[in-house]
Amino acid sequence: MARDYYGILGIDRNATESEIKRAYRKLARKYHPDVNGGEEAAERFREVSVAYEVLTDADKRRIVDMGGDPMEQSGGAAGGYGGFGGGGLGDIFDAFFGGGAGTSRSPRSRVQPGSDTLWRASITLEEAFTGTKKEITLDTAVLCTVCHGSGSASNAAPVTCGTCHGSGEIQEVQRSFLGNVMTSRPCHTCNGTGEIIPDPCPECGGDGRVRARREVTATIPAGIQSGMRIRMASQGEVGPGGGPAGDLYVEVQIRPHAVFTRDGDNLHASIRVPMIDAALGVELDVENLVGDEVRVTIPAGTQPNQMIVFADEGMPRLRAEGRGDLIAHVDVIVPTELDETTRELLERVRDHRGDGASVHREDDESTGLFNKIKNKFRK
Repeated sequence: MARDYYGILGIDRNATESEIKRAYRKLARKYHPDVNGGEEAAERFREVSVAYEVLTDADKRRIVDMGGDPMEQSGGAAGGYGGFGGGGLGDIFDAFFGGGAGTSRSPRSRVQPGSDTLWRASITLEEAFTGTKKEITLDTAVLCTVCHGSGSASNAAPVTCGTCHGSGEIQEVQRSFLGNVMTSRPCHTCNGTGEIIPDPCPECGGDGRVRARREVTATIPAGIQSGMRIRMASQGEVGPGGGPAGDLYVEVQIRPHAVFTRDGDNLHASIRVPMIDAALGVELDVENLVGDEVRVTIPAGTQPNQMIVFADEGMPRLRAEGRGDLIAHVDVIVPTELDETTRELLERVRDHRGDGASVHREDDESTGLFNKIKNKFRK
């Protein structure tokens, strides 16, 4: 069903161009995101901008008056010469040479949406664990506070450009091997909009926006990972002509931690254990990312490079229940220098156990590293 563009602007179907512009400017000031925040106001502003663009274009307005919707039309079915709409040679020359006699492109709207902005924020692993807020300072385009985006010092409506007569483009005839060729380019006076501001605002020069520094607070959720982006709607740059602002994307980078290494929702830590404690077992406390003590139990007989998993002691899961695991990698420390007393005690232990070093036999059921490598090469 075709949209009621006249109803969106609240005007009669016989409204003049100046009445259309007056209604648009009134609604644009009311619903502009920098004046009236919220998603509903932003959506209303977009509807008003589209309605203004349609009703100020003669061809599009004619389609509306005939009961159609020019913003939903695909431009006609492909046909004729290779998909040029079946219009014949004239359309082909239009496509290659920028428009033939009596044809032109519609002027672009003076009000355009703003660009998105990307900001990279560096946080600690502790901040990623708990979630945090970051104050961001942006140097960006904001709505002009003098003209409120209209671009006019007296709030007067734009007038038709005298150079291009409202078409938004200048046509020139150039000689070529094919003869005289008509080419078109955007009007340098109105920048392709077909209209100009008669009394530009002294603050923004008629652009409806100025460069300024502003502060934005970004909420970073617990469990976020490096490289993830947070979208902040309508916090980017205000567009030309006071158009709706783009979005701000905050890309998070997490700095390395001295103790923990992150892998998804899991945390890894290396724990150095003397060989006696690895043999007998030991308990120690490890401080987690919020300063709480986590009791780590190293069972008796723990081997070098053995991993011990502590469930639900890792990172919070982003926007989900529970946490990852803490994985302790045991690094068994063998002393390289022994005093006389320690050497005597270790020799007594060795004599008592009687299980000295030996060469691995083929029929040994052990699955040591050397045996695994040897079996791999035998396959």
